[in-house]
Amino acid sequence: MDITINTSFLPHDDPEASLAFYRDGLGFEVRKDVGYNDMRWITVGPPARPDMNIVLTPPAADPGVTDDERRTVTEMMAKGTYAGIMLATTDLNAVFETLVASGADVMQEPTDQPWGSRDCAFRDPAGNTVRIQELP
Repeated sequence: MDITINTSFLPHDDPEASLAFYRDGLGFEVRKDVGYNDMRWITVGPPARPDMNIVLTPPAADPGVTDDERRTVTEMMAKGTYAGIMLATTDLNAVFETLVASGADVMQEPTDQPWGSRDCAFRDPAGNTVRIQELP
């Protein structure tokens, strides 16, 4: 069986700040930018990987989410505990330096982890954890 992850979803609360992080900081291309009323869904991904997408989505936009659930999501995003993603690169130092130069919020500098990987971590403008692992 051949299964891949095509799209992941991360919340955003400021589309322009999110674009600055993912497009300008990580070098992702914008694939779709869809608005509806006061909401905006932005699909981004690495230019060399058209099969890999991240949809930056308004938090709790689902009409089935209650007001209490929306408050919880907003509180968790503010604390940085709501969502995250792990990316991978062959040049962790270069990606780290590019994101630092863009003004991204550093959570962890490149570190050799006890489980064998080397990674770093950032917080995107919505509070999502973006961990980046170095590939061999």
